[in-house]
Amino acid sequence: MGEFLFRFLEKPGPHGVGLRVVEQYDRARAFGYRTDELGKVRTGERTRPLQTLMWYPAAADGRPPMTIRSYVSLLATETSFGRPIESAGMKEWTRGLSAALNTPLWAVRDAAPLSGRFPVVIYAPSMSSLSWENADLCEYLASHGFMVLATPCMGARTRNGLPDLAGADAQATDISFLIGYAETLPNTDCTKVAVMGFSWGGISNVFAAERDNRISALIALDGTLRAYPALLRQGNVLPAQMSIPLLSIHGRDWSLEDQARFLSREQMDGPNVLNAWVHADTYNVQMLGMTHRQFSSIFQRNEDIWSAARDPESPYRSIPDYTREDSCTAYAWVARYVRQFLNAYLKQDAGAMSFLRASPESKGVPAHFMEVSYRVGQGIVPSFEAFRAQVGARGFAKAAEALQELRRSDPEFKPTEATLIGWANGLLDLNLAQEAVELLQFTASLYPQSGVTYWSLATAWRARDEQAAAIEAYRKVLDLFPATHPIHLEARNRLRELETATVGKG
Repeated sequence: MGEFLFRFLEKPGPHGVGLRVVEQYDRARAFGYRTDELGKVRTGERTRPLQTLMWYPAAADGRPPMTIRSYVSLLATETSFGRPIESAGMKEWTRGLSAALNTPLWAVRDAAPLSGRFPVVIYAPSMSSLSWENADLCEYLASHGFMVLATPCMGARTRNGLPDLAGADAQATDISFLIGYAETLPNTDCTKVAVMGFSWGGISNVFAAERDNRISALIALDGTLRAYPALLRQGNVLPAQMSIPLLSIHGRDWSLEDQARFLSREQMDGPNVLNAWVHADTYNVQMLGMTHRQFSSIFQRNEDIWSAARDPESPYRSIPDYTREDSCTAYAWVARYVRQFLNAYLKQDAGAMSFLRASPESKGVPAHFMEVSYRVGQGIVPSFEAFRAQVGARGFAKAAEALQELRRSDPEFKPTEATLIGWANGLLDLNLAQEAVELLQFTASLYPQSGVTYWSLATAWRARDEQAAAIEAYRKVLDLFPATHPIHLEARNRLRELETATVGKG
C-alpha cells in the first residue's frame, strides 16, 4: 500500500460544524421486492429508506469530531435502520480506507446548531455511492454558513442503481424529498436552494431542477450530464429552457478516441448541456490535472481506487506529471469555487461574483491547474410560464407583443393551443371574461383553423353578453368542423338559440 497523502487544504469557515443522521422513509415509494434475495417473502417496512446526513453550522463543541471510521460505520445501517449489517461493501470500504480510518474531520455528531436560517445545499452522490463521499466539502460548506443534506445514491428499487432513466428519476425524486424535508427544519432558508452533484449526481440534479422550481442553482462536479446527454432527451429535460445558474467543474476533456472506447453513440445522442444552457449564467471550470474520481475526497483517500488509477486502460487513469499532492491542491480549488458560486447566487455576495469572473492567475491558482470560462445568461427562457409572465406585465390585449419578445430567443417558440385554451378557461372561472376574450382572440390568430379555439371564444363572448360576436364565433365553428362532428352539431344548436333570441329582441 502506498503512502497516504490526501489532506483537505482549505481552512474552516467562521462556524463550527455539526452532523445529524436521520433515518427516515419516503413512504410514497416502494423499495425492494416482495421477496428477498433468497426468494423468501419479505416482512416489515418496504418503503424507500433514506438515511439522511445533515451538516450544519454549529456552536463550538469540545467533543471529538467525526473520523473516516465514524463515517464508514454509517454503512451498517444505511438501509437497515436499527439493524446493523456488516455488508461486503462496508468491508471493502474499510479495507480501502484503512490508512485513513483514524483521520479526524470537522463535524461533531449532534452538536448544538446555531440560531438563524441558512441557505440549503443538497448533495447528490455518484452512481450507487455514499452520501458522505465528499464529506470534506460538505463540512466545509457548513462551516461557511450552509445547511447541507445528502442521502446515498440508490436505484429505483434496490440499493445499487443503474445508469438509466429510472435511476436518474429515482435520485431526482430523492433530491426533491430532501428539499421538502429541509422545509420542515427551523434553521433553513428554503428560498435559497442549490443542488450539487458528483458524476451521476451531476445529471440527476438537472432532472430535479427541471421538475422542482424550488431549486435556484446547480453545481456539477465532473457531472455525467456531459457523458449521458441522451438521458436528458429521453426524460424530456431541456437545457435550453433552464433559467438557473450552473457551475460545471470537470476534469480533463476526453479525446474522440476515449469517447469511442468508453461511451456509446446512443448515450451521447442528446443536447450539449453547456452549449444549450444559454438563458442563465454558466461557469465552465476545467481542472487540467484531475481525473474523475479525484472529485471525491473519500475516493482520494481510498488506496484501492488509487491503485486502479495506475491502470493505463482505465477511463479513470491518472494524468502524467500530476502528483497526489497536486490533487490535494486541485481539490481545494474546487471547494473554493463551489463556495464562491454559492455565495454569489444564494447569498448575493458581489465579492464572490467578482471571484468567479476573475482569471485563475489573478487568484493565485498554480499554473496548468485550471481553465475557466463563463457566459452571462441572455434573454428570457421561451416557455409558457415566461409567456404568462410577459402577458401579465403587458396586458392580454398585447399577447402578440409578449410572444415576439420570447421569439427573440427562440423564433420557433409557440404556446400550444391546449395551454392557451386552458388558461382562458381559468380566466372565465374567475369571471374575467374580457381577458379571456383577448387571450382567445390571440389564440385564434395563432391557430386560425382550430374550431376548438372558436368554440371557446364563443363561450367567452357569451360570458360578456356579446351575442353578435358569439354568433360570429359559432359560425366559424360550423365552417371548421364537419357536419357530423358532435361540436358542429352542438354549435348549430347554440347558434339557433342565439339567433332566435336576437330576433325576439328585435
